[in-house]
Amino acid sequence: MFKDIKEVQSFIKEKGVRFVDFKMIDLKGRWKHLSIPAENFKPSIMEEGIGFDGSNYGYADVKNSDMVFIPDLKTAVIDPFVEETTLTMMGDVYVIRDPENIPFDQYPRNIARNAINYLKETGIGDEMIIGPEYEFHVFDSVSRKVSANESFYRLTSTESHWSASDGDSLGYHNRYNGGYHCDIPNDLTYDLRNEICRNLDLFGVKVKYHHHEVGGSGQLEIEVELDDMLKLADDTLAVKYVIRNTAAINGVTATLMPKPIYGEAGNGMHVHMLIKKNGENVFYGNEYAGLSQTALYFIGGLLKHVRALCALTNPSTNSYKRLLPGFEAPVTIGYALANRSSVIRIPGYAKNSDKKRFELRSPDATCNPYLAYSAILMAGLDGIVNKIDPKDHNWGPFDFNLYDLSEEEKKHLEHLPKSLDEAIEALEQDHDFLMVNNVFPEALLKAWIAALKKDARRVNNVPNPAEFDLYYDL
Repeated sequence: MFKDIKEVQSFIKEKGVRFVDFKMIDLKGRWKHLSIPAENFKPSIMEEGIGFDGSNYGYADVKNSDMVFIPDLKTAVIDPFVEETTLTMMGDVYVIRDPENIPFDQYPRNIARNAINYLKETGIGDEMIIGPEYEFHVFDSVSRKVSANESFYRLTSTESHWSASDGDSLGYHNRYNGGYHCDIPNDLTYDLRNEICRNLDLFGVKVKYHHHEVGGSGQLEIEVELDDMLKLADDTLAVKYVIRNTAAINGVTATLMPKPIYGEAGNGMHVHMLIKKNGENVFYGNEYAGLSQTALYFIGGLLKHVRALCALTNPSTNSYKRLLPGFEAPVTIGYALANRSSVIRIPGYAKNSDKKRFELRSPDATCNPYLAYSAILMAGLDGIVNKIDPKDHNWGPFDFNLYDLSEEEKKHLEHLPKSLDEAIEALEQDHDFLMVNNVFPEALLKAWIAALKKDARRVNNVPNPAEFDLYYDL
């Protein structure tokens, strides 16, 4: 972690760095980048920045789309995936104005900072601590095509149950949804996960553990240590980058999409969370499951707004193919202790005052993490400010398996959206809590909703192969 540009320049000279690479974030949460020769990394960059055209990043139109990128030296790391020695770093984006540049209010890192600043202004806390769990699939290959007369995707996985009859394997295959914590030789990705974790360490990401997940066809999980919300948002993009690139250099392909395989467990990104004030966990207390009343109010805010949150935490059409009963994915709006069928789960093993927390189980990694984590914080703060107690709204606690309820019993409960269209509609109707203290600009929300609607239209308008099974002969 560099303190100033002189330290960076000394490091560049000492390590023989050839290029300096800058990572920017687009609306959807993808990294973009540009690079300069290392000898051009001079003090003026920290003041004047690197100019670029922001109109291609998906944000709402601004009067002047010329922007500047200012590096954040604390994020600088040597990129292990680039042949030439390259120092890469994230940073912040400013809009060019006279007499001085101003932070671009739609830029994701700025939104996350604004949400944290609002937390501090409320006096409720001074740190939002989170811990995502990253689930993903690794396949031997992937192919896909969408055209006027042909639509398909094809995945191959040596360890999958469907490849057991290929005749060219060693016979070690995972059973259908039987991959949880499987050992070698069935676990063919163990060495790959170790390599991913070594690379994550280079990016400053603190790994808690990794293992094979339930899906027997190459589904994996990496869980990281709890840390500051903005750092974990940065880390989330680094995790995606490292997973994909480590897989690629090993001749396989990785995806974090929520439901790549029909009928098998999908990929979530459960988010653990707690708030600290003066170093103390304000979620620890003497109420249900060892939580404080403040924590329960935060849960109330999350559950009140969770349908709208889905448009930010689950912003893909594929997200809603995961949020189905029977695959350890939540569908019912509620909370409980150690209950994986509820949207909010309070881990039974987290009993200490410094670790007492809960997790939101609905999100997935198609989200822009800065927007998703900020929206989660804003929803929870709304619950605290307005004293929204989940017990007063039939949101639990549900200390039973919600998947076992009858259809009649389910009618008396609230549920997550069943499609991206439903989530978009919920966000259109419920977004004022995001705009408090100007954390989320209205222009950004409009651009976000427009982008999601475009995605939904594209998927909804393409004939699905399953429709040929259902309707071809009608």
